[in-house]
Amino acid sequence: MRVGLTGPHTLLAPTFSVRVAREEDAAALAELSRPFVRSGALRERPVSLYATHAADFLVTETPGGALEGCVGLRVHPAGPGEGRRPAGVVYNFCVAGQRQGSGVGAGLLRAVLARARALALGGLFTATTGSGGLFLRYGFTPTTARLAPQSWAESLDPRRNARILRRTL
Repeated sequence: MRVGLTGPHTLLAPTFSVRVAREEDAAALAELSRPFVRSGALRERPVSLYATHAADFLVTETPGGALEGCVGLRVHPAGPGEGRRPAGVVYNFCVAGQRQGSGVGAGLLRAVLARARALALGGLFTATTGSGGLFLRYGFTPTTARLAPQSWAESLDPRRNARILRRTL
């Protein structure tokens, strides 16, 4: 998937590719996430989890192959008798420091929204300890844990004081 900007400055606009992560990206995903884990913005995940769930992740990379950003999307089936579509949880969303503000995060978020629509998800949820500004600009709104997939909501650490955001698709 090619992501870029359009308009009069198209030739000057950065473009980058978004692809699904592979199992061999696990160590690079952990390394990309490490500064955000240290700051408290992300939960620590072992390399083995990144390897096992590599297909959850969309990534961007430099022409040399170094990862610049990633975002996970985990699908949660609707509960029995709920009569609604499955929901997705956006997690482990991070962009390398030198690429922040360059559009990489917005490109990843657009790609994860497209993937969620292709999977016919009813909505997306995420939890953030930051402002959530990018999510809010893309139509996410504050919500409560009781509206989120139960297994995910129960896994949230209340000590992190994360805000839960939701976007209907």
